[in-house]
Amino acid sequence: MSHFTTVKTKIRDQICLERALKDLGYEVTVAEQGQAVRVRGYQGQTTDAVMSIKASKTYDIGVKLGADGTYEFVADWWGVETTRGVTEQDFIKSLTQRYSYHKVMDEIKKKGFTLESEEQKDDQTIQVRVRTWS
Repeated sequence: MSHFTTVKTKIRDQICLERALKDLGYEVTVAEQGQAVRVRGYQGQTTDAVMSIKASKTYDIGVKLGADGTYEFVADWWGVETTRGVTEQDFIKSLTQRYSYHKVMDEIKKKGFTLESEEQKDDQTIQVRVRTWS
């Protein structure tokens, strides 16, 4: 019986995803094109993915590309929480925030804006101020 559970997201940009994971301190292994990486779970069970995030010595979080072009996260979330102390909800929440930050910063650059200031509030929201010259 598999202990792997999949979480769907709206994440589509692999570069921003990798940046977000790096910000959060995760070690990531990306599969070569056309290949897969192994994701470790309960009692040595494995599944294949396009990316493997090392959660602990014995558990990984896998990243799979869904049919709709979004990334999905697959893991034995009990094992991840037990060995790393991070719940599925906490992982997805912090990853989504960092991913969104990188997507916004990419768009700011593409649109020709200049970053004026950036501040993280007590409630963990990030306020960004930008400027453009017309």
